[in-house]
Amino acid sequence: MILQTIKASVLKFVKDEDGLTIVEYAVAGGLITVGVVLAFTTLGQNVNVQIEALCNALAANGGAAC
Repeated sequence: MILQTIKASVLKFVKDEDGLTIVEYAVAGGLITVGVVLAFTTLGQNVNVQIEALCNALAANGGAAC
């Protein structure tokens, strides 16, 4: 009797997909976060290069240093 209850509980747990769905959303959210961080890092580096180029051009033409 108790063995059947344990067996039924284990089968119900194995067939339940709610936990798997939560894990899938967590993994997807993590991947999206990594992608956003990489995009902003690259964008920030490119903006920094452009600002330095602008400062160097202003300084070369006798403008104020940045």
